Amino acid sequence: MAGDEGHRDTARAGSGPDHGKEAEIKAKLRDGSIRVYELEKQLPPVDAVRVRREFIQEETGTTLENIGIFSIDVDRAATRNCENMIGTVQVPVGVAGPLVINGEYAKGSFWLPIATTEGALVASVNRGAGAITKAGGAEVRILHDGMTRAPVFAAKSVGHAKEIADWAGAHQDDLAAIAATTTSHGKMTALVTFVAGTSVFVRLEFDTKDAMGMNMVTIASAKIADEIAQATGARLIALSGNMCSDKKPAAINGIMGRGRSVVAGVALSHELIEKVLKTDAATMVEVNYRKNLVGSARAGAMGFNAHAANIVAAMFIACGQDAAHAIDGSTCMTTIDPTESGVYVAVTLPSLPVGTVGGGTGVDTQQECLKILGVAGGGSPAGTNARKLAEIIAAGVLAGELSLIGALAAQHLARAHQELGRGAKR
Repeated sequence: MAGDEGHRDTARAGSGPDHGKEAEIKAKLRDGSIRVYELEKQLPPVDAVRVRREFIQEETGTTLENIGIFSIDVDRAATRNCENMIGTVQVPVGVAGPLVINGEYAKGSFWLPIATTEGALVASVNRGAGAITKAGGAEVRILHDGMTRAPVFAAKSVGHAKEIADWAGAHQDDLAAIAATTTSHGKMTALVTFVAGTSVFVRLEFDTKDAMGMNMVTIASAKIADEIAQATGARLIALSGNMCSDKKPAAINGIMGRGRSVVAGVALSHELIEKVLKTDAATMVEVNYRKNLVGSARAGAMGFNAHAANIVAAMFIACGQDAAHAIDGSTCMTTIDPTESGVYVAVTLPSLPVGTVGGGTGVDTQQECLKILGVAGGGSPAGTNARKLAEIIAAGVLAGELSLIGALAAQHLARAHQELGRGAKR
């Protein structure tokens, strides 16, 4: 762990900070002649981050010594991941496992990195992982794979709107060829149109291989949108028309899928339920029915689960995913089927936008978490690492659901949070 100075290349002559120049820059920051976002044009990233932080300390009267301690490559982070960088915020990372997974891409025993400040979360997933592993492992499958972007166009009339939608549908192959000119990694795989009055939405879907792919599909969609507008006389209003739907809970993602759509399940015996979860099969079934299904429906929720987004968010943060996409985890549906030998518990995650290349996956600490799972970088063949990550996260969600439903069934929830969330003695 080091401050800014620990990230400086001291081998080169004259690589130390130029204090005179920095004092001049700070004066210009104060009088407004230089903006905080311009510092990387004036200084190396490591110095720009420090000078910006020192300026914010002076402006706000605070001390930011802990934000200034970090181990990641500041040159990369400040130029690719975070504008106006002043340091880092550290999130504790725990591990849950080992968790046995029997997927198409994830096969074997895994330790899950979980970044969280919520006491009891890691312990909960750990307990669920133990139950799954004792049961022989989680069965996991990818149901669908496709990242979306949906431009919205304005038509002159409803008749014109229908013409635009029909033209786009009839020229799907041509539009896919246009998309191919923008990327050597992704491929347009589907196109669906929606009309609302004079608004026309063209929902485009792409195979983005090991990338989560939002940048890739946005660039490709821009070129496609230009072609649609030129060919049909439609007026492009916005490259994203919210039918994608990105970073919002949306029924369309739950129905059609977005990113990786995954399902995970496990059969638990009566003996295992009693021994590990301290409850019984019938009570688990009733808790899931009345809480996750009836309660969610009565509340008008778009998800039918106990706390799936908890695990999705924690693993997203640990593994360098776009944290805002954790909201997609809330559309999970948890089901429990009674069996002669116990129960079969499953989670269905229709929308899990994940990737193992690009974005935050290249940040050093997040890269290490991906390495723990054996999914850092591109897979062979392309796309297999991202799908493997999706299967692992789905299995982690299954573990978390099992544990929380078990705790609720056994009336242990408050006690667990008292002991683990508040640090009370057992």
